[in-house]
Amino acid sequence: MRIKTFSGKRVYVFGGSSGIGLAAARQLAGMGADLALFARDGNKLEKAGQEVRHFVTDPSRQVHVFTVDVSNRDRVLEAVANAARVLGPPNILINCAGRAIPRCFADIGEDQLSQTLAINLCGTWHTIATALPYMRERGGHIVNVSSVAGFLGVYGYADYAASKFAVMGLSEVLRSEFKPMGIGVSVLCPPDTDTPALAAEAATKPEETKAISAGARVLSADAVAKAMIRGIQKNRAVIVPGFDGRLIWLAKRLFPGVVAFFMDRTIRRTRCGKTPADG
Repeated sequence: MRIKTFSGKRVYVFGGSSGIGLAAARQLAGMGADLALFARDGNKLEKAGQEVRHFVTDPSRQVHVFTVDVSNRDRVLEAVANAARVLGPPNILINCAGRAIPRCFADIGEDQLSQTLAINLCGTWHTIATALPYMRERGGHIVNVSSVAGFLGVYGYADYAASKFAVMGLSEVLRSEFKPMGIGVSVLCPPDTDTPALAAEAATKPEETKAISAGARVLSADAVAKAMIRGIQKNRAVIVPGFDGRLIWLAKRLFPGVVAFFMDRTIRRTRCGKTPADG
């Protein structure tokens, strides 16, 4: 099922209280979609819902919010059932819920690993599994948010990269499995994006990780959301926003050794007290 217009479409956005999810919800509200926003923090979610309603151009369109922790499958099942009852079954599912706490591998404990996988991978699995019975007879589109770190292993993101590589693989499988049902599947791989989550990462980010990303341009959440929406309309399998992101995607696929060389050189220079710009 090719999504040509969002007018009248019911869009479920997990991770809709901030960042890319909220930016996408604002844009889709202005394009005539009905929206169900899901997030764990009820206070932030209520504020997000109020903000998104300001972008609604058609008074008949609806915006509802549902508090849920995506790592808990039972709670996801309950929240989606409530949304389907209030708003109607989803035409589009957007999985933006996620978290990253950058640290070196030796500093990542079992709790952090388990929680990262529970949110980033299992959370995506839960929402898809719960929404699928509503979508399989009607078709639609699913977007799973991975990351540049979902195809490029970046120093300091061991647990995060493991979860996001998994989301890439899951999305590829589902694109094949769901195609006969008329359900398109895309995976979004944004580079560093100006969100509250990115700002929070600075508290634990190793110096080597900071150096690797120092020269990269940070995209706005609105720019990433716009690229995602365009990718849905074109039924793209992989959506990589921004010139820098697409360049990394191509380089990693065509010249992986060159990418590794530059990353390793940056790490060596950082450990020697040099910046990437030093000779």
